[in-house]
Amino acid sequence: MNIANLVKSFSQLEVSLLIIFVLYLVLPIQTPSFLAGTVDSSIGMVTMFAITLYLFFYSNPILAILYIFVAYELLRRSAAFTGRVAMIQYTPTQQKKDSQMQKMNPTPSDVLEVDVISKMAPIGRSDPIQFLSSSYKPIVESVGTASAF
Repeated sequence: MNIANLVKSFSQLEVSLLIIFVLYLVLPIQTPSFLAGTVDSSIGMVTMFAITLYLFFYSNPILAILYIFVAYELLRRSAAFTGRVAMIQYTPTQQKKDSQMQKMNPTPSDVLEVDVISKMAPIGRSDPIQFLSSSYKPIVESVGTASAF
């Protein structure tokens, strides 16, 4: 494709957008604080996605591809301004959290209660049950209507 034909296919608005996009990519322009918070939210990302789709469908594809780079750079600069980059970078992974928790909570050895019960409990080590004969014989009295028996 000829470069002259490519330049002629751009409208004046597309040329101005192309210049703005190139300047934004080349120059270290900081994102304003009021815009950084909006861009770094879910609404801002959906808006940028919608703009990208619009540019692909209704403008020159070169402008749309360049806008993808601009959107990425805008997200990167906005995230650096809002502090999300530092938060993501220094947040430990779940594996690191689990290993730290295991270090703080070692597996317990036999504690005092377990030792005492194992020494004193007759379960499994006692003699078979022996019944004693006694001369005591309980007497059952009438309890009135409190019992059916």
